[in-house]
Amino acid sequence: MNRPMPRFLLLTLLFWVGPLFSAPPVSLQFTTLLDEGGLVFVPPAGYQDVDPAANPVFSYERAIRSADGRLEIRYAVRPLKRLKIDYDDPHGAVPDPNHIFPLMFESLTGSLAAGGHAPSRHYQTDQAKSLFQADWAAAAVFDVTPDFATTHRQGLLLALHRNKLSDAYVVFLFDDYAPVKAAIDAAMSSLVYRQPPEVAAK
Repeated sequence: MNRPMPRFLLLTLLFWVGPLFSAPPVSLQFTTLLDEGGLVFVPPAGYQDVDPAANPVFSYERAIRSADGRLEIRYAVRPLKRLKIDYDDPHGAVPDPNHIFPLMFESLTGSLAAGGHAPSRHYQTDQAKSLFQADWAAAAVFDVTPDFATTHRQGLLLALHRNKLSDAYVVFLFDDYAPVKAAIDAAMSSLVYRQPPEVAAK
């Protein structure tokens, strides 16, 4: 069962929705967010860009679609330095942005899923590091709510976090998982964190 989202998390998500459909252009904004978030984006071959569409569930900055139309991938990057937390509990400290990402993931999957049902799994720490250069990663599958997407019925959310840098989200949209499984596997590494400088220097 999905727990209701704490008020401060709701306000954080609302803060994130605002800037998407205003200047600068989406392509420039996405590049800027990648730089701020410490991420590298390498689009898989054979995909075409799709204009992000406004929706009441979750804003995103980049979208691509396979040539056959069976798979659409949407990307969102959330640098922690842009995160604003409106926290109104006089008896508690403001939550650390590096500690709220599991709740953000849970709340987002509940919002994206029709009926709120979204089986999920968290990657082991070493898997998150080796696959995505992330400190934390998780994935969930669900029947997607039409408020977020009307062209496909199912979704898979990949969520990534690097401490002191950013959260990142990749949403795969499709109708039938089996025919697109290989394409999803190949595109899982299309958005990853840059290696830390001390690792890249070796």
